[in-house]
Amino acid sequence: MPNLAAHWDAAADTFDEEADHGLRDPAVRAAWAARLATWLPPAAGRRPDALDLGCGTGSLSLLLAEAGHRVTGVDLAPRMVERAREKLAGTDATVTVGDASRPPVGERRFDVVLTRHVVWALPDPERALARWAALLRPGGRLVLVEGRWSSVPRRDDMPWDGGITAEELVAALRRLPVRFADLRVDRLTEPVLWGKEIDDERYAVVAATPAT
Repeated sequence: MPNLAAHWDAAADTFDEEADHGLRDPAVRAAWAARLATWLPPAAGRRPDALDLGCGTGSLSLLLAEAGHRVTGVDLAPRMVERAREKLAGTDATVTVGDASRPPVGERRFDVVLTRHVVWALPDPERALARWAALLRPGGRLVLVEGRWSSVPRRDDMPWDGGITAEELVAALRRLPVRFADLRVDRLTEPVLWGKEIDDERYAVVAATPAT
């Protein structure tokens, strides 16, 4: 785990240079904001709570805050957390150093649990998915942005090395003890989301808990 944190610490200063990381291009930023709006649950007369796990430099956390959510971000790398706090200055978002697979949030519950390109890199993804689902309030949504970026055959010790397909992630969610009221896959093929043409699988899985 310390090696993983060190890896992402070293990447923090240049992380936002990727179009979909920094969202510096107004068109890319607007595209992600529009997609988020379709994934988030209705406010239901109160300010929703959102948990952004593996938040990196906080670009999606900032979009959540701008959409009116009370945001908590968690990332393993202290330098990423530092960058996220800078980006979120002026909001009431909080960002904490911690393991996304074991979020340090105590008994708090959330309307949205969001991850982007996190599930595939976890040592025990299904256990993490179960923890995340348990953090949702009734009617909450688990939003998992993932992809399968490599056609190289996987090794036995890293079954999801190179990404995870939508079919595999949906199957993992259906194996959980949680029963979702709705579970859908949104394909993320538009070049504007990534700042370039893509030729691999990219998508979001949105899983909603029952309202009662």
